[in-house]
Amino acid sequence: MATGEATLACYAMLTSLAFDEVEDVVPAEGSLLLVLRPGVSLSARLREALAAPVPEVPAASGKLHEIPVAYGGEAGPDLAEMARRAGLSMDAYIAHHAAGEYTVAFLGFQPGFPYLRGLPSALHAPRRSRPRVRVDAGSVAVGGSYTGIYPASGPGGWNIVGRSPVALFDPQREAPALLLPGDRVRFVPT
Repeated sequence: MATGEATLACYAMLTSLAFDEVEDVVPAEGSLLLVLRPGVSLSARLREALAAPVPEVPAASGKLHEIPVAYGGEAGPDLAEMARRAGLSMDAYIAHHAAGEYTVAFLGFQPGFPYLRGLPSALHAPRRSRPRVRVDAGSVAVGGSYTGIYPASGPGGWNIVGRSPVALFDPQREAPALLLPGDRVRFVPT
């Protein structure tokens, strides 16, 4: 099992078992942070779960989200350069980017920012050498082997290929982050 899959399998197991002493489980690249409630010690049940082999998890276990994206132009100022780098036309780049199904590996950088695994290797690209001072909320971007979506406006160093109107983070919602680790994403060109 790949490291990312193992991390998500452990995350799914730990969150589904709802241990009383666990305040939160936070996945990252190849690791998990277990936040324990203050003053509580580990139960035998949690110790057993942590010592158990990594559980198998179905590849498509999370909720599927279809995210509309306007590619290129003002919405995706780096699309032409990213297509050139990949040796593709802009239309072919868009088709490759939107053809796959991505998995939310983890959230970070900003509240609700999804690091999406599954980007075709031909589309991998380093982050920009000069980050932008302001990236618009909803910007769909590529950084290294990940694609992601900026939930809020702010600085950013990823290559912007499009923009989505979907609100990824809303502190007023019962679950503020729309996408959770293990969820799946499909981009739908508009």
